[in-house]
Amino acid sequence: MALDTGSGSEEFRAHPEWKDVVPSITDAATLGDGLRAAREQSGRSLAELSAVTRVPARYLTALEQNDFSTLPNRVFSIGYVRAYADALGLDEQLAVERFKRETPDPSVPLQAPVGVAFEDVRRYSPRLIAAGLALIVAVVGWNVFQRVSLMRAPQPSDIAAVPESWTLGAVPGQSLRLSAPQPAPPDQTIPALYVTPGLEAELTGVDPTSPEGLAAAASSASPVQRAFNPRGAIYGASASASQVVIQARKAASLVVRMADGRVLFARQLAPGDAWRAPVGLSAVVDASSDFADFDVYLNGEHGGTLTAEQTPLSQLSARAQTLARQTAAEAAARAQAAQAEAQARAATVQSAMVVTPAG
Repeated sequence: MALDTGSGSEEFRAHPEWKDVVPSITDAATLGDGLRAAREQSGRSLAELSAVTRVPARYLTALEQNDFSTLPNRVFSIGYVRAYADALGLDEQLAVERFKRETPDPSVPLQAPVGVAFEDVRRYSPRLIAAGLALIVAVVGWNVFQRVSLMRAPQPSDIAAVPESWTLGAVPGQSLRLSAPQPAPPDQTIPALYVTPGLEAELTGVDPTSPEGLAAAASSASPVQRAFNPRGAIYGASASASQVVIQARKAASLVVRMADGRVLFARQLAPGDAWRAPVGLSAVVDASSDFADFDVYLNGEHGGTLTAEQTPLSQLSARAQTLARQTAAEAAARAQAAQAEAQARAATVQSAMVVTPAG
């Protein structure tokens, strides 16, 4: 198979039976024409190449039709071109360079040429070299002077004789004595936690001494879902201004487009990275790589994974608002039931106090 590198032997190419199995990407009129010709030469369909490159078929069609306006941002587009050229057996670098030539980056404006005249460099070169050498000589001389000034001649020791304790290891006439062992200190005692009688029943409305009440409270409580755990970078809105969070389980790309087609967010997320959706935003979440690799958290609790490549953000926001209303209604019902039970208990105690003096 001929490689599209331009370094093949001209002797083989001049042979009458020479034929490139893969057409060159540089021989086509445009990049899209070259990719389409290579795909037709290979006999594979767009669906097969989409499964091999993990690039959506609509983006491969856009590359072949030179419709670069429907592609995502420039970083993802270059990656799609590289993957498509590799799957077709073309030179990836040549395909990327041609894509860059045919679609220049509008975010990088052209700059005026700048530089230094060669005559100025020749004119000032001797002075610059002399100044650099003088600086090096000054630094080296200063370091040598400092070392010489700190050097001192060796002097004899002021100790007339070596003490006896240095040679024997102990002072003569002194001995070490051990006292009797002391008893171990008593174990630390921690007082038992004091619980105010009736406080738990007053706050929760459930008597902790009643098995029936505990069983009823456990059966009526709603299950607690897995909470959102930030394990990487978090993009998008702040925590107080968002009800929907999308977190990547593994490395995958996430694109969020506005209703008018503008790209609001596009990034290759690492495992654990997340994006917070602002409240009231009308957009579409595009997880073309693998939508099952993204977890959805509604109001801080796990709400499953993305179920499609493109998911309207309004659908996720509606689910979050519905769950919030249900949670608020359940909390209000529990508070009302606890208040009614407390009032009934207070009425019972008051009636008992009234009947006792009469007896």
